[in-house]
Amino acid sequence: MKGLLLTIFLISNIYGVSYEILNPEVKNGQTALIKLEKVDGIEYKYIKIKDKKYDIFSDYVFVPVSYYEEPKELDISLYYTKDGKENSKSITIKVVDGAYKKEVLRVESSKIKLSEEDRKRAAKEYVEAMKIYNSVSGENYIESDYIMPIESKITSTFGKARTFNGTFKSYHSGTDFRAKVGTPIKCVNDGVVVLVKDRFYSGGSIIVDHGRGVYTCYYHMSEFDVKKGDIVSRGQVLGLSGVSGRVTGPHLHFSARVSGIQVDPLQFIKLVNKEL
Repeated sequence: MKGLLLTIFLISNIYGVSYEILNPEVKNGQTALIKLEKVDGIEYKYIKIKDKKYDIFSDYVFVPVSYYEEPKELDISLYYTKDGKENSKSITIKVVDGAYKKEVLRVESSKIKLSEEDRKRAAKEYVEAMKIYNSVSGENYIESDYIMPIESKITSTFGKARTFNGTFKSYHSGTDFRAKVGTPIKCVNDGVVVLVKDRFYSGGSIIVDHGRGVYTCYYHMSEFDVKKGDIVSRGQVLGLSGVSGRVTGPHLHFSARVSGIQVDPLQFIKLVNKEL
């Protein structure tokens, strides 16, 4: 009987999927990381959460959790082929309340009550950006750890509920760094520049594609040193900080998207640098 149990265990190891969830408990607005072990006869394909698919790259997959996700056990379906036949396995991670703080801001009324022209402009820019974020490149430009875009004091963290002129409008979708106008802003890792533009809300904006659905964004800039299509490297200066767009003062707004979902950029960087 003991020999039979040992045999069953070995067969399970050889023919079953094998994975590790690096952070099985994650706050809303953060990213989980699943590492997959190679097993003979098995090819991992993708994961599915609700109706959305997330690609598996080599031996890992990012699981971005929306800021609006309620605390609960989040069901994940891992799809794979076993000896050519498709199968799936259920995985769960625990989403916990991020307990984000609230932030009250005063801005020009023109930035709250938009003219029809500004409303159309902002809507068009949003559609343009989401088209970029929802595009997943199979390329992986990353060869080393991520760095910070600037060495400066953080003035506002990710996730704060934001009230503009007494009315709730949004949550803070990135991390703000103190930066006087004209401060050089560095690219946090290798990638391709996919947007360089002055936008209504974010002002001077640069978006970099790092491959595999990961994008970083640099907002409120005053000058650009790169253009769309440029291949950029870790630590390269993208441009200068500014006070453009909807702001209360000069600073850098730094944010990240993973497979189209806004996530805490510093938590993502810390997770990836530690585990990959």
